[in-house]
Amino acid sequence: RSVYDDQPNAHQRFMEKLDACIRNHDREIEKMCNFHHQGFVDAITELLKVRAGAEKLKVQVTDTNRSLQDAGKEVIAQTEEIIRCRIQQRNITTVVEKLQLCLPVLEMYSKLKEQMKVKRYYSALKTMEQLENLYLPRVSQYRFCQIMIENLPKLREEIKEISMSDLKDFLESIRKHSDRIGETAMKQAQQQKTFSTALQKQNNVNYSRNVHLGRSRILESKNEMTLKRTFEEDDEHEEEILTAQDLVDFSPVYRCLHIYSVLGDGEIFENYYRKQRRKQARLVLQPQSSMHETVEGYRRYFSQIVGFFVVEDHILHVTQGLVTRTYTDELWNMALSKIIAVLRTHSSYCSDPDLVLELKNLIVLFADTLQGYGFPVNRLFDLLFEIRDQYNETLLKKWSGLFRDIFEADNYSPIPVANEEEYKIIISKFPFQDPELDKQSFPKKLPMSQSVPQIYIQVKEFIYASLKFSESLHRSSTEIDDMLRKSTNLLLTRTLSSCLQNLIKKPHIGLTELVQIIINTTHLEQACKYLEDFISNITNISQVTVHTARLYGLSTFK
Repeated sequence: RSVYDDQPNAHQRFMEKLDACIRNHDREIEKMCNFHHQGFVDAITELLKVRAGAEKLKVQVTDTNRSLQDAGKEVIAQTEEIIRCRIQQRNITTVVEKLQLCLPVLEMYSKLKEQMKVKRYYSALKTMEQLENLYLPRVSQYRFCQIMIENLPKLREEIKEISMSDLKDFLESIRKHSDRIGETAMKQAQQQKTFSTALQKQNNVNYSRNVHLGRSRILESKNEMTLKRTFEEDDEHEEEILTAQDLVDFSPVYRCLHIYSVLGDGEIFENYYRKQRRKQARLVLQPQSSMHETVEGYRRYFSQIVGFFVVEDHILHVTQGLVTRTYTDELWNMALSKIIAVLRTHSSYCSDPDLVLELKNLIVLFADTLQGYGFPVNRLFDLLFEIRDQYNETLLKKWSGLFRDIFEADNYSPIPVANEEEYKIIISKFPFQDPELDKQSFPKKLPMSQSVPQIYIQVKEFIYASLKFSESLHRSSTEIDDMLRKSTNLLLTRTLSSCLQNLIKKPHIGLTELVQIIINTTHLEQACKYLEDFISNITNISQVTVHTARLYGLSTFK
């Protein structure tokens, strides 16, 4: 500013001074350069030398780089291999973790398949339940789990079908084996009855020991032998007699019940089982058309029915709710009505008293067997009273023929007795007493003809035959006594009376025969009181009892 603010020539002087200053500096620079020129030359020379070394170094570096590159290729390859292995290792670890989740599922599914193979269906259903609730939700994102989830309902349906098929086979099996089951149950009931009878006889002997000591010892020893023999027979046959469980495998019905209960279809199964059993009951209750001809026909019919209800009783006690007491009672009442109708019809065709007696014994055994299983059988014993009337009718017809044969074979002459032995034989058969005749010497003649002791014996045989039916009817001695007297009265008042009336109307009967018939009738009339004593001894009912009926033989013969 001072240069421009001073006089006009100041600028020029400044420029001159500046030029002089520049020249001074140039001289100093030149001096400086001259001073340092040799060092510059030396430096250039040195640089030229370094240039050659730099070229050599460049070549060495290039060679070294090439060697490093060649050596690094293997390192890179190894490094890449390590990276790949690390990735594989990480993947393997992930797979192991996932497999640890999947393996229990696969093991359970394999277990399920094995259970299906060995037919452990109830366990298979439990395994399915665990799979669905516990295992499959953990691995539901995998496709194989979706396949399993889709297969489980199919397996359930397969189990239902298989178990239902097993149930049908079971129903068919018990239908086939019901007669054997019933026969076994009836044998057991018969053995129990035999045992109870022997035991009762033993007790009766012990009770009467103080009254008839000597006699009772003999009877006691006999009864002990009988009882022991009964026990031994029971032991011998114990292994032979099988139970319903031995004859039929009940596991299918248990298994099917459990399976349907687990699946929530227990009610469907119960309804199906009861429906099928009702159908089988109707088939069992249908008799064969020729059943009334043989005892075996009746035995087979009763065995099938007993077998059916023994199975139902077993199912009632070993399952909960499959059948109920109400159901079995309803089924039994239906069956009982059908059985009674069938027996009424078929027994009416029986004309042989022995067959009717066998039928009665079978009905009693049938009733006792089912009563042991808790079924009411009073109506069957009521039916036996109806059959008893029919049995008496068949007996009356049979004895009518016997009486006719005796009358036709009789010579209507007094019985000749050569010696005392013959006399005792006749007296043992017929209660004849005549003091005057006893005083006479042998040979002598009894006033009646041969038909009288024979008729008396046949009347006693009739009483025995009638008594056979009255046994095991669970009736008192008074009722049995009354039944025997009524049936004997029918024999005397109807059958024997009719035979006598027909006899005296025959044209070959002359005056001599009529006189002998009158004598015979008189002796038969006198023998009636012995028949009453005979009945009283059988039934142990005294004749002085108010309700004891009398024989009408006296009035009939008169």
